[in-house]
Parts: sequence; C-alpha cells; structure tokens
Amino acid sequence: MSPAWVRAEDPSAVGAVRRRAVELAEQAGFDATRIGQTAVAVSEAVSNLVKHAVEGVVLVRPHPEAPATVELVAVDKGPGMADVARALRDGYSTSGTLGIGMGAIARIASGYDVHSVPGTGTVLVMHFTADDTPGPPLRASGLTRPIGDEVSCGDGFAIARNGESTTVLLCDGLGHGHIAAVAAQTAVELFEQVLEQEPVSILEHLHRGLNRTRGGAVAVARVRPGAVTFAGLGNVSGWVADAEGRQGMVSLPGIAGHQGRTLRQFEYQVPSYATVVLHSDGLTDRWAPGSVPGLFARTPAVIAATLLREAGSRRDDACVVTVRPGDGGN
Repeated sequence: MSPAWVRAEDPSAVGAVRRRAVELAEQAGFDATRIGQTAVAVSEAVSNLVKHAVEGVVLVRPHPEAPATVELVAVDKGPGMADVARALRDGYSTSGTLGIGMGAIARIASGYDVHSVPGTGTVLVMHFTADDTPGPPLRASGLTRPIGDEVSCGDGFAIARNGESTTVLLCDGLGHGHIAAVAAQTAVELFEQVLEQEPVSILEHLHRGLNRTRGGAVAVARVRPGAVTFAGLGNVSGWVADAEGRQGMVSLPGIAGHQGRTLRQFEYQVPSYATVVLHSDGLTDRWAPGSVPGLFARTPAVIAATLLREAGSRRDDACVVTVRPGDGGN
C-alpha cells in the first residue's frame, strides 16, 4: 500500500500526521529526544497548513533514498509567500502557510527545502535523521497519489544508487486499484533483482516477469553525471528539464508483460543543472518548466511535489520521479 496523503482540513490532521512521524522515527531508531523534536516540527508544519493553507495535503514516509530517515512533504495551493527567507526568521508571522514557527522547524529538521509563489502555493519538504546518522544524498525523489479517494495506487517507483549513478523505475499498472497496484509492486520487486544490468536489460526482465500480472507502462532510467540512459515501454513520459525548457525521451509503444516490440534504450545529455523527470499519464504533459519560477533550482523532492500539484489529475493514479545527475562524487 502506498503511503497515504492526509488532507490538512481540520486540527485532527495534526495528531494523525504526528503519530505517523513518531512511529517512523521509532522504527528508524531515533532516541526519545530526537523523536520529540521530530514530533514538534511535524506538528508545527501541519498546524500551519490547517490554519492558513488552501487545499493543503501532507505526506510522512521513510525517505526514498534513505529508509532510516523520516521525510515530510507538505503541499498547498495558496496563498504562498513572497519572501521565504523572511518567513524563516524566528518571530516572523505571515498569513502564508509557513509563517509561525518556520524558524524553529528549520533548526529541528536535518534538512529542508521550500518553494513558494504568491497566489500559487507552497511546497515544503523536510527530513529528520537520528543525530549521528548521515542524511540522504538528495539526488532523487518520487511521489505517488491514487485516483480520487482510492487507497491503493496503481503507480509505483523505485530508486537505487550505485556510486555516481542513480537508477530509477516508474511503473503505471494497467487500470486502477488493487490489481494495478499488484502490477506496480511486482515491477519494483523485479527491478530490485537486476539493478546491475543496463536499463534495456532491466526493462526486458520486467517485461517477462509482468506477464503474470495485468501489466502496465514501465520506464527505467540510469542517471549519471552528464547523461541519462532511458528505456521505456508504454505511456510513460520521460524528460530532461531545466529552467529554460525540456527535452522528451522516447518510450516505445506497448504494455509491459503483454505487448512490446524489440526494446531499446536511448542516451541523452543531462547538464549538471538539469533534472530528469519521469511521470505516468496521471500527470498531463502540458506542464512547462518556466510556469513555476525558480522551481528547477530546488531539490528533486520539491520539484516532484510541485509537478504533482500543478499537472496531476484526480481522475487517474499519478506518479512522478525526479533525478539529479550529481557531480561524480559521493
């Protein structure tokens, strides 16, 4: 089952999200002090959503790059903030989503990123680690959201890192609900069996293994400094995007597990300032990098959450994965 988004519509959301954050912190081995700090920061962030946001939603989960890290993603559609730096100062209050307590949240979190546009909304992503635990590399992120009020999401993703390269999977299971979710989860399990192979070989392995499921659209991308190798089958979108525009990547027609011509992989250049974006057809292709000023200077998690807000459909399962090429270091 996919981690659940919580609507920040009334004060009960604060307690629900705090309890989930505490549960994850305990599972990750945080000590009592760090668990308490995490609970305070999460409560403050969600409380501000309840008080000030328009259509605020929040997600708490193990971080996709580091499962022993607790991540919170908060998204709203307004009112936004004109001066994020000012909102980060202690004692500053605003009618925007993150006014009260934002300075304290920033100090407690092991890391955070914020993007806000007045009249459009705010995305806040923050993560918490045990005091002596290194944080995630912040090279990749992924988010799913089920159709309507469905519990199971038929879209899924996986992220694997090996040295300077990051390999990601996105699967859009055919249809919706539990059966589609089984296909997506099977794709993740198959992906984890063959991580060392080339993307086209991974895709071939998934194509064979998904024949016992409903199948779906699948893409595999290996991102490394300067380039991405991409192999897709079905209606999955792949892009190399930056603040100035985007370049599409080729996914071949078919249904993984059932229909597919000879599979291929393609190479594309990825400048150090660019982001590789994969998404299912639960996001429209009509998003444009320039439509949200400053977005592609943010972390992959904030980019993913903003694209889900701006381009995601409530009439379909949705998934978006974002990857930065890194610099060849750690």
